[in-house]
Amino acid sequence: MGSQEGWAQSNGFCPNGLLPNEAVSVTRVLDQERWSIAEERTAELIGSIKPNQPSEERRNAVACYVQQLIARCFSCQVFTFGSVPLKTYLPDGDIDLTTFCKNQNLKDSWANEVRDILESEEKSEDAEFRVKEVQYIQAEVKIIKCLVENIVVDISFNQLGGLCTLCFLEEIVVILKVDRLINQNHLFKRSIILIKAWCYYESRILGAHHGLISTYALETLVLYIFHVFNSSFSGPLEVLYRFLEFFSKFDWENFCISLWGPVPICSLPEITGSVVPLLLGPND
Repeated sequence: MGSQEGWAQSNGFCPNGLLPNEAVSVTRVLDQERWSIAEERTAELIGSIKPNQPSEERRNAVACYVQQLIARCFSCQVFTFGSVPLKTYLPDGDIDLTTFCKNQNLKDSWANEVRDILESEEKSEDAEFRVKEVQYIQAEVKIIKCLVENIVVDISFNQLGGLCTLCFLEEIVVILKVDRLINQNHLFKRSIILIKAWCYYESRILGAHHGLISTYALETLVLYIFHVFNSSFSGPLEVLYRFLEFFSKFDWENFCISLWGPVPICSLPEITGSVVPLLLGPND
C-alpha cells in the first residue's frame, strides 16, 4: 500500500475515461492496517471457493470422459479452454471443450453425432459418469450442452478463439507482471476468482449465455485495473474495491475500455465479432 500511496501522489495519476472530477476519489489512499485485516478475511473466503485438488481432479476426469466419447464419433482432437485450464473457475463453473477436426464436412453433422452418443450414455446404466439434460443449441456458434456429474459441459466445434483467449490471458499476465513474476501468490488469478464470485453470486451480472457480461470481458476489465494501478495491491479485496470504484466512475456514455486504455466511442469503426471482447461498453 505504501508504494501505491507514493505512486498515486507523486506521479500525478489521472486516468482517462473517468467522469469529470472523479479521479481523486478513484485514487484515494486506503488505511493499510485496517485493509490488511480485511484482506485476511477475504483470503479465507477465496480459500473456500477457489479450485482445489479434488475439484481439479473431478473436472479433469469429466473432461477426459467427454473427450473419449467424442473421439468415438470421429477422428478429432478435443481441448479444454476457459476458466478450467486457467484455474479461475467458481464452484458452479462449467467446462468448455472445443473439437478440432481436419474433415470440414463434419461442421454440419458433428453436433448430431455428439448429441447422439451423449444421449446414449444418458440412457446407459453402465456409463462411467452420470450424463443428463443433453441439449443442442443451434445459435451462431453451435453448442452441445449437458450435465456430467452435475457439472455443466459446453462442447463446440473448431472454435480457435477460445484457445487463443486462454493463451492470451496466460501470456498477458506474464507481460504485465501481474501473476507469476510479482511473487504475490497468484494475485491476478485470486482477484479474478473474487471478482467473478461477486459478479456471479452477488450482482448477478456474469453470464454471456444470458446476455450478461462474459468472463473474457470481465478478465479484460480486471487486467486493465492492474495496468492502471501498476499492480500495487495489498490483495484481491483491494483489486475488487479498485475495480468497483473505477468502473462506477467511468464515462461509459463516451468511452469503451481496452487493455491499454479508454477508447472514445466516436472513434470506433464498425465493430466486428472478433473485436468486441476487447472493446467493452456498458452493454457488453
